[in-house]
Amino acid sequence: MQTNSVLEANGLTNPLNRLLDQMVAHGAVRFYAKRLAPNDNSKNQVYLGGGFGALNIIPHGEIEDDGSSLAGSVRDRAKAKVNFFWIDDEGPSPAPDAQLILYPKYPEVRMSGFLRGAERAPRELMRSRDEGRVLFFGISLDGRVFGHVVAHDDPVAVAFDAASHGLPQSGVFIDLETIRQGGIDPRQALLNALRLVHDKGWIPSQKMGRAGVPEPYSARNGGGYTLEAELGISPNSYAEPDFMGWEVKQYGVRDFERYTAKSPVTLMTPEPTGGVYRDDGVEVFLRRFGYPDKAGKAGRINFGGIYSSDRDFHAETNLALRTVGFDAESGKITDVDGAIMLMARDDTIAASWGFKGIMAHWNRKHAKAAYVPSLMQGPPPEYSYAPIVQMNEGTDVLLLLGAFASGAVYYDPGIKMENADTGRPVIKRRSQFRVKHSDLTTLYRDNTVTDLLL
Repeated sequence: MQTNSVLEANGLTNPLNRLLDQMVAHGAVRFYAKRLAPNDNSKNQVYLGGGFGALNIIPHGEIEDDGSSLAGSVRDRAKAKVNFFWIDDEGPSPAPDAQLILYPKYPEVRMSGFLRGAERAPRELMRSRDEGRVLFFGISLDGRVFGHVVAHDDPVAVAFDAASHGLPQSGVFIDLETIRQGGIDPRQALLNALRLVHDKGWIPSQKMGRAGVPEPYSARNGGGYTLEAELGISPNSYAEPDFMGWEVKQYGVRDFERYTAKSPVTLMTPEPTGGVYRDDGVEVFLRRFGYPDKAGKAGRINFGGIYSSDRDFHAETNLALRTVGFDAESGKITDVDGAIMLMARDDTIAASWGFKGIMAHWNRKHAKAAYVPSLMQGPPPEYSYAPIVQMNEGTDVLLLLGAFASGAVYYDPGIKMENADTGRPVIKRRSQFRVKHSDLTTLYRDNTVTDLLL
């Protein structure tokens, strides 16, 4: 790949960098480009890739039924608003009707409505079928998406063509982080940084402080915080902390020989959106499907256990987990109003999680995630990080639903009610979906393991 210095010598880098700098000035932190095909226009919508992986790249609002669908086909399509702005020399111009359209039948995602109501939209370029157009995206932490499109002979397109060879891609999106980093490959930069962390050996537990300086941390859940501090990552309120676009996670192991995870990975903790749990309340749910505390604690009703699509009805609760509205064989959603359901033997839906809500949770996940094994000793707590890095790329909610259908992802609740024999019961909610660390690869399209010592 050409370096930034080569591009500067050829006079090609300034127009592209100026565009990205302009997006940065308005809050963008991630940058992508898409080469537009002739059919990528306002009439045919802009194709954002097969599957639903684009939802992990383009921030969006709540996924809803597409009311414009023909009668009887409402469930064949869904949509989600995008907080989209066209950006030019005058700054951002809102496109209030911009949205993503989800087509489960194919499956694919397209973008539409990006011209309606947008005062400074590039109408001529986005209505044309010209070859060589390039659409750039800048994405901010608060979910704003900035767009800028250029013709094939625009200086920005020329600079992009010269710099884009060898850049990583996520589906149809070309990742521009390397250009923003002055030619540094983010993947290799992360591996280099993790090698330095491994070489330090035992590291006292710490957490990055608000001032950007690591501070001692004494709780026993400091493995992730310590790694983030060593990498210079500051936690933020918008999403998981990342390193040049990579989500970085650690997981505890017993030794650095087999790297067997001590515990499963908690993927998300959404409350049910339907069923008895939601319609009649948690207390009714617990009294109907829960069971007395096994240790004999008076007035306590529990609801726990493991529930997965490959298991029969649970012996204590008589409930089973089922995936409804997803065809595991084709890997497609057959009903966008489908759900993950806890079903009773009489087909009563005890609790359910609609696909739209599942998508909303899963789409916050990074498209790229790195997992690092760690050991802990103490007190005081110290951590050591393995020279092995598992790097996963290209997640998609369709892969998640496939993992639900196969039983790889399972429901592991910890719901209870105390003082159930009084008029003032106390309820604790904990719904969580988990996966064995060894099954994480089923949730990503590309998986590699790198030995930092080789």
